Amino acid sequence: MTNQNVIASDAKPSIDIRIRVLFPKSLFSTVVSEPVLTASPRLVKKMETAGGEAVTKTNNAYWVDSMRDSSPTRVKSTASSLSETEERKSWMINHPSALSMFEQILNASKGKQIVMFLDYDGTLSPIVEDPDRAFMTSEMREAVRDVARYFPTAIVTGRCRDKVYSFVKLAGLYYAGSHGMDIKGPSSKSRKYKKKDHEALLFQPASKFLPMIDEVYEVLIEKTKTIPGAKVENNKFCLSVHFRCVDEKMWDTLAEQVKSVLNDYPKLRLTQGRKVLEIRPTIKWDKGKALEFLLEALGYANSKDVLPVYIGDDRSDEDAFKVLRNRDQGLGILVSKVPKETNASYSLQDPAEARI
Repeated sequence: MTNQNVIASDAKPSIDIRIRVLFPKSLFSTVVSEPVLTASPRLVKKMETAGGEAVTKTNNAYWVDSMRDSSPTRVKSTASSLSETEERKSWMINHPSALSMFEQILNASKGKQIVMFLDYDGTLSPIVEDPDRAFMTSEMREAVRDVARYFPTAIVTGRCRDKVYSFVKLAGLYYAGSHGMDIKGPSSKSRKYKKKDHEALLFQPASKFLPMIDEVYEVLIEKTKTIPGAKVENNKFCLSVHFRCVDEKMWDTLAEQVKSVLNDYPKLRLTQGRKVLEIRPTIKWDKGKALEFLLEALGYANSKDVLPVYIGDDRSDEDAFKVLRNRDQGLGILVSKVPKETNASYSLQDPAEARI
């Protein structure tokens, strides 16, 4: 059906990080019509409060150690002290380059409807010190636009949905903000392929937590203002406390401040991402659930003729990778220059590989 070529580069903030997914248009004899998007009551009912998943780790040392680690957790060498080269080779056996496995990926896509899921930070844009300046390049925007012309494409991010839309600026995509707790599909006018007119989907399973999130945001702003470099971001249905610019000696203090606030809000839980502490409602919802929701809403929940492709770089993307692995269907691709524990099947690493 398609000739899929996935290219990526993972670089320092000064170097543009690109993941381009190129589909030669000459190979498309027909374009598969995009199914009508509807919310499924059965799937919605699966989402329930998970009070038992609230933060149980109270030891600051645990959180500081976790903050030091990149995400997903980097694979640690065994007692045999593998060299970095040997460690990388060993990891690549289980997570081969998506480029080197091109023929296998091509064969997997034949006769199937591809659905693209893309993380934003570290995947479509570089990781930068100021999260408000994580802009994607115009080249990357055009690459995503090209993909979305042929396949349903979703941006799945921990960011506020409106914020990530202001970065991407593409109307024909599905946006799942706040780790999938704020999902919106494109309107009938902006959807290129449709069976009939319909209202755009809007699904917000954590709506009742909105006043609480806003309240905690104000408290955290006050609590963290004495810690240089700390930045609290309101992502609507979750909060992010960025510590990329915080002196490591202050991480313990920052973790303690954040935990002290959450002690008064048992319906919120603390998780950790890439140089960020995240506060989320205690509901059973994450990027993996968002992926399942969108597949079901698109009519592909039980279809064997669909190939979901998810590309991401962060610990929160592991929930989506795990869903694909458990389904034994789809491609999870981790963007990382170093070996990491992951449920992804493939990997993309560096600029040299991206330019092949």
